[in-house]
Amino acid sequence: MRKEFFKNNDNLNALDAQYEAQKIAFAPIIFQVARTMRDLKLLELLSKNKDGLTYLELANKSNLTKYAVQVLCETALSANIVSIKDEKVFLTKIGFFINSDRMTNANMNYNHHVNYLGLFNLEESIKNGKAEGLKVFGNWETIYPALSTLPEEVKNSWFEFDHLYSDSGFPKAIKILKNLKPKNILDIGGNTGKFATLFAKENPEINITIMDLPQQVKLAKQTIYENNITNVSTYEGNILLDETLVPKGFDIIWMSQFLDCFKEEQIVNILNKIRDSIDDNAEICIMEPFWDRQNNETASFCVINTSPYFTAMANGYSKMFKYTDFEKLLIESGLNVIETIDDIGLCQTIIRCKK
Repeated sequence: MRKEFFKNNDNLNALDAQYEAQKIAFAPIIFQVARTMRDLKLLELLSKNKDGLTYLELANKSNLTKYAVQVLCETALSANIVSIKDEKVFLTKIGFFINSDRMTNANMNYNHHVNYLGLFNLEESIKNGKAEGLKVFGNWETIYPALSTLPEEVKNSWFEFDHLYSDSGFPKAIKILKNLKPKNILDIGGNTGKFATLFAKENPEINITIMDLPQQVKLAKQTIYENNITNVSTYEGNILLDETLVPKGFDIIWMSQFLDCFKEEQIVNILNKIRDSIDDNAEICIMEPFWDRQNNETASFCVINTSPYFTAMANGYSKMFKYTDFEKLLIESGLNVIETIDDIGLCQTIIRCKK
């Protein structure tokens, strides 16, 4: 169900609003201080010392100077990551989540390793409609062909982030697809083949084909080989090219976090191609995180703020969708929505469509 978020975001007095504005102005510094304290294990030390530590004790335990510890802790104090009482530093609830929460850590790693340097070029990307930030990693038009060759920390953080949000929805998605009783499924944008292999293991009687770029198919083939799966095959193709046809004869066309990688006119073209390739009984099943169909404002915040990555780093033109905007593209493509299922994993919605 569509929900309203961020409704009462202008009810602060002037002084509080100015303070919030300073938090934004200093956000890059606070982010790097928090990440540094996490990675240097300062937050971990504080979590294990419930009675607090002085700057000198924290310095000795971390093999850092008292100066280094104090600089970090004072900024952390201003950001409510730590509290200071009687000359001792304590970890707050916010600090706990930065240190221990899986989602927070995946978001932080992703933003530090994948986005941080490139987002310096966001303004240029906005003006040019190109992923200008991607040049920090090499000469690529989009990030997708580059994924397998990105620096290790960048690649690991990208996949950690991607898999956290998509993988959480896989168990429920597999049950939903299985209940539709398909004989064969085409997984467009199957990426590393993680979904396909999970589905294939649980449903050996159902064949699944991964369609993706050659670079991604190579990764998928490795996943298939490592899992010794026999009911998964691959099909190389760039679906954006006019000459690339969507193979026919499938009961379900499955796309998981795929269409958010394209601009609106490209999505319509892709859906038109798919619609023309299926028969009247086949279904198109789309899994996406729509920011206006989340359970809570925290989830909506995370989904919305993934969009600048697409602008600066991925391709320069795609974004995370509001469901009501995405629905218009389905209608434009001549598709009928027969069911919309929310609460798939952390943040996903599955849309079932037919001609």
